[in-house]
Amino acid sequence: MSDISDQIVYRLEDMKGSFTFNRMELAGSLGDLGTLLPLSLGLILINHLNPIGVFYGVALYYLISGLYFRVTSPVEPMKVISAYAIASGISASTISAASLMIFGILLVIGATGLIDLINRYIHRSVVRGVQLSTGLLLLTKGVDLILGNSKLQQIENSAEPYLSTQSLVGVPIGIVLALILGFIALLLLNNRKVPAALVVVGVGICVGFLFGGGQRWQGVDLGFNLPEILPYGMPSADEWGLALVFLVIPQIPMTIGNAVIANADLSQSYFGKHSNRVTRKSLCLSMALANFGSFIIGGMPMCHGAGGLASRYRFGARTGGSNLIIGAIFLLFVMVFGSQVLFVIKLLPLSILGVLLLFAGLQLGTTIVDVDAREELFVVILIGGVSLASNLAIGFLLGIAVSTIMKMKKISL
Repeated sequence: MSDISDQIVYRLEDMKGSFTFNRMELAGSLGDLGTLLPLSLGLILINHLNPIGVFYGVALYYLISGLYFRVTSPVEPMKVISAYAIASGISASTISAASLMIFGILLVIGATGLIDLINRYIHRSVVRGVQLSTGLLLLTKGVDLILGNSKLQQIENSAEPYLSTQSLVGVPIGIVLALILGFIALLLLNNRKVPAALVVVGVGICVGFLFGGGQRWQGVDLGFNLPEILPYGMPSADEWGLALVFLVIPQIPMTIGNAVIANADLSQSYFGKHSNRVTRKSLCLSMALANFGSFIIGGMPMCHGAGGLASRYRFGARTGGSNLIIGAIFLLFVMVFGSQVLFVIKLLPLSILGVLLLFAGLQLGTTIVDVDAREELFVVILIGGVSLASNLAIGFLLGIAVSTIMKMKKISL
């Protein structure tokens, strides 16, 4: 009976925008934790963002996105902002200023329809190049987390900073966990009875509790916690300027390319008519409102990323029910644990998050299979190479320029 109901649920033509709550939606809801948790932890530990504000923002954004879009929708930190902020250690107030400016820019781009004008100049090869680049970046970040080379691990000076055991028979424990759980995930990848992501995350939490988290729970106090309003105060003039030049301007091209255009395209590819609410305009407005909320409660700049969508889809999420599940989990934990929610987050070894990123990257990279013209493939590979060597924003802009020139001049390869 269970198998029959699962088959009915996962026929997209019968989904009709409904909210489904089952083990596959739960498993898929964990898919984008590989991006979300390392960057949010870095912003909290290094830039001193308020964990209550950060995770309240995440929880509410998941819930609202699920209720509106009705298909699974990722929630991720804005990567350019997060990476620069963590690397430079800039203040929480500066990051908060970036959130408000992102709100204003995306509100204008979305509400005026400017995003559709921009989209007219974005050829399919550029979209596929952004998707491939994002997939490759996810793969790279996944390997970094497994090997202990991520920025957070370097700062903590440990591959698994929250585990008491760092090696097993002379092999780093992160690599051991990744090999074992990666193999298990591969075997269970299309198994709807035993979802791969649930096994990976479940085993990871058990390992974290047994080899590092158990003793920390002795001092945990439970309560009822709500976020503060403007916990960092109003940014100074210098902080506004720093945020604009070093955070906002580099972030906007990546947001437009990956979180808006590539994300809308991928959602349409996955869900067809059921993703009719996932438009470029609605994505802009959704992210604008989310970042306004982040400014108010001291959260982090957030977006919808194509990589997160690929990951959630790969591990079984289809409907907005997945968002409601993970949103409710985050909301419950932050409401009950407050700033001590970090004890819960740190139960999950970083190498396990790396495994999730590996599969997300592979899923997203396969979107280029419909590129058959050599000229389009040239642009896709160009964007991928430039993005890996520099960043996705530069790859995106260069891809637009090259594809436009090739179209105008009718260049053949």
